[in-house]
Amino acid sequence: MFQSALPTRRQSRHCKNLSRQRCLRTCIASADPESRTRPLRVAIVGGGWAGLGAAHALTSSPRNREAFHVTLIESRESIGGLAAGWVQRENRPVEVGVHGFWKPYVNIFDLVYRQLRLAGDADPFTRFTRSAQYSPAGLEAESPLFSELPRLPSPLGTMIYPRFYRLPWMDRLSAFALFDAVADFDNSPEAWRKYDQMTARELFTRYGCSERLITNAFEPMLLVGLFAPSELCSASGALGMLYYFILAHQSDFDVKWVRGTTAERVFEPWLQVMTQQRGLDLRLGTRVVDVDLHPTRGHVDALMLQDGGNSPERLPVDAVIFAVGISGAQALVRQSAALAKHSSQFRRFMHLGSVDVLAVRLYYDRRMRLHRPSNAFFGFDADIGGTFFDLNALHDESFGDAPGEVIEMDLYGASSLLVWDNDSIVEHCDRILRKCIASAMNEARVIDSTVVRAPRAVTHFRPGSYRHFPQVRATDAGLQNNVYFAGDWIDTRHGSFSQEKAYVTGLEAANALIVDRARGQPFPVLPVEPDEPHVVLARRMRRLREML
Repeated sequence: MFQSALPTRRQSRHCKNLSRQRCLRTCIASADPESRTRPLRVAIVGGGWAGLGAAHALTSSPRNREAFHVTLIESRESIGGLAAGWVQRENRPVEVGVHGFWKPYVNIFDLVYRQLRLAGDADPFTRFTRSAQYSPAGLEAESPLFSELPRLPSPLGTMIYPRFYRLPWMDRLSAFALFDAVADFDNSPEAWRKYDQMTARELFTRYGCSERLITNAFEPMLLVGLFAPSELCSASGALGMLYYFILAHQSDFDVKWVRGTTAERVFEPWLQVMTQQRGLDLRLGTRVVDVDLHPTRGHVDALMLQDGGNSPERLPVDAVIFAVGISGAQALVRQSAALAKHSSQFRRFMHLGSVDVLAVRLYYDRRMRLHRPSNAFFGFDADIGGTFFDLNALHDESFGDAPGEVIEMDLYGASSLLVWDNDSIVEHCDRILRKCIASAMNEARVIDSTVVRAPRAVTHFRPGSYRHFPQVRATDAGLQNNVYFAGDWIDTRHGSFSQEKAYVTGLEAANALIVDRARGQPFPVLPVEPDEPHVVLARRMRRLREML
């Protein structure tokens, strides 16, 4: 029998001087007294960085394990989301793209090295590596290890230290006019809304960046950083990404790579701790096909799960953390009549977009001497950017002793290539490599390959999308204190991007639940490195100018 969710007169008087969130917590606890005597049932939907981060926070301490019973639901048969890998024929590992871990990923590095203690021979990461960039004209640029060079005020180091072979100094200097926009963009909601109305190309042009700088520097960064060309990226997304990875501090662009698949080197030992020592309930190969909403209060009462060919199973829940990407959230809205009808926030997800990814692994008949282990390329296909990696060097335990070269190529915005057959894709990728690293390839030929198509796999920060991005807490009245969101597309003030942002929002979603239900112990989230003094001063001066 359902109890009323409305507070009694005494509760109303008690809540009078409380915040709205505390009032809601009081009412929920009174309406369901049993929930105060048993662990809250929390379902986390999605097993990537965001979902694992939320599970990690909710199971991290004895106090949290007493407060919450956590079930992690992943539609794939393996954990890790897009970063998950698997093994194909001849025991060869395959994954959807090679993922970098940049120096500002402080929370992920803290997890790996301090909490999981994966160091020494178990270290999942390479050392920081140098990288190169190619176009049909050949080698365009090389990046040094910025942390090994004298530190200069940002962004001087990132403009002076890289070697640009086709970008004159006058073009490079035109980038400094963009500093005013960088100072204005402080990651606040107001800044995101302001710059989300224009494209990245409009931003660069408005602030006087030269066409050559846009084409040869900013455009390639956006193609592999935001997975779309500048005219299809929002200026706010571009500023957020460029500042986090490149402009905030000189050494931020230094990057490590996983010495194998992320699933094998990070997710499996991490998951082993959570399932065997912390009581995490793991449901692999299980899809959420619908939700049950409470008939009067409107919150999510249960998830309907589909496991293979079995009949749908009803999983009662007290709270849900949706840690899926945009395409996953949209699929849930399409399947759930309840969400489509009653949640305006979920319906707004249908306005968002995702980008197609193509991952190709090429096995050659002989070894090569690649100039750098990690590389980017642009200009071979319209609106498509990509990366290629020397896996013999990066995945040393798997391919270090292989007789032939193994190269991974990842192409972003590759919608026009996904329709090709595998042979055509392999031939096209081989042609690109022969233009980029012709001297290294000689007579090498492809003897085997794997092709992975990942449609609508990564977030598209297109103009106008910000207003549809959710915050960590759901905003629909019935879903407050009941539904939370995590992922690299969530609106958050932390300031990180990509995998670090996904992991951080998982921690933040768990912490929001802990605070809202007044249970458990929040998990510490490490902040990004503070802005450099001259950036702080520039932002203060700009605010003062606006006030005057």
